[in-house]
Amino acid sequence: MSAKLKWITVLMVMCTAILSGCGGSQGSTGSSSDQQGSKSEKTVLRFATWDTGESLKVMENIAKAFEKANANVKVQIEPYADGFDQKLAASFGASNPPDVMLMWDFPTYYTNLEPLDDYIAKDAGLKLDDIYESLFNYVKVDGKSYGIPAGFSSRAVYYNKKLFDAAGVPHPKDGWSWDDFKAAAAKLTDKSKKQYGFGVRAENDPYDMQGFVWSNGSSFISDDGKAIEGYMNSPETAQALQLFGDMVKEGSAVLVGGKNQLNGNDIFKAGKLAMWESGVWPLESFKEAKVDFGTVEMPAFSGKPVKGVIAMSAISVAKQSKQKELAWEFVKFFISEEAVKMKSDADLPIRKSIVQEKKFDQDPLYKPFYTMLERSDKTPSFLLNKNWKLVNRHLSTAVDAVMLGQEAQKVLDAAVKDASKYMGEK
Repeated sequence: MSAKLKWITVLMVMCTAILSGCGGSQGSTGSSSDQQGSKSEKTVLRFATWDTGESLKVMENIAKAFEKANANVKVQIEPYADGFDQKLAASFGASNPPDVMLMWDFPTYYTNLEPLDDYIAKDAGLKLDDIYESLFNYVKVDGKSYGIPAGFSSRAVYYNKKLFDAAGVPHPKDGWSWDDFKAAAAKLTDKSKKQYGFGVRAENDPYDMQGFVWSNGSSFISDDGKAIEGYMNSPETAQALQLFGDMVKEGSAVLVGGKNQLNGNDIFKAGKLAMWESGVWPLESFKEAKVDFGTVEMPAFSGKPVKGVIAMSAISVAKQSKQKELAWEFVKFFISEEAVKMKSDADLPIRKSIVQEKKFDQDPLYKPFYTMLERSDKTPSFLLNKNWKLVNRHLSTAVDAVMLGQEAQKVLDAAVKDASKYMGEK
């Protein structure tokens, strides 16, 4: 073979390799082989998630089940993990977003998302009345739905039965008060054993604190999203936050999760916290650690109804998707009874029928979370004002300062003063 012919052959092989390596991830179709070895084109549907580990496997199983029901579709899962926001924002910026994605931060992304109200109106088989109504408060911006609820957790108090029994303190019951809570925490604290009645987070997300503030009759922001003066720094807001700062000062609670500190989940598992407040996420790990624990709904401020806040995931469709109808079919499947049953215990089921089937509404460990869901009818601050992220930076600093010993009213007044410049336009 001549040298020239050799080079021609090499170039042909290189071209073939390059061409065969291209495609798939950027296109809408890809090749797959059937049992006989023939090839057929499949439509690729891109799905972005923040899940990792076991929960990612659940997403993969849901994708496979959808593919089984839609033989011409390949679901390409894009696990963005902790970089979810950055990668999603970059994909929108590059006009190359996934077709469907998990979502929670609707004020940030809604202009890039497809409004789903028309799809919902045309589809009678969704059985949306089987999904808890309050969850829909979390997917709307300016009255339009930009996602469908997919999973959630409310918040409750975990308590260590062994520590309660050893101290002769009765187990807490639904309907208890913050006075009951503080009295129990004081009795359950034994500093000689490095044991405390409650764990207070050194670094807090104000989002999680809203339930306490709502329960005391206040809010971080007005219902119309236009004012924080008299809300974020109201006496009731200050009182709700001061409660935790005072417990740390008095020694019946300990700061957890700060620099060089263990987090509350680990300390609770070690038997050194009598009470811990959280969502459903650590429940299974507490079981695995063989902690003898119970759960109870949040305490009440005197004469005021208890209110809760929800951490919720939804599923949304990109406005730039070129296959919105297929994306909508995946959304429908993702919230179907089949898919909801497949999801891990990291999220609570959104469908009433499945909750009843699993008897979660009767299980003593899960029931308080559904009781708190019923009490979660308020709209979170971040959904009420487009500049909330900027306001929240000042609020977050103030909340953490309270936990570290500063006076709530003073730091909240300062936060309102510093953040008011962002409150011009709703």
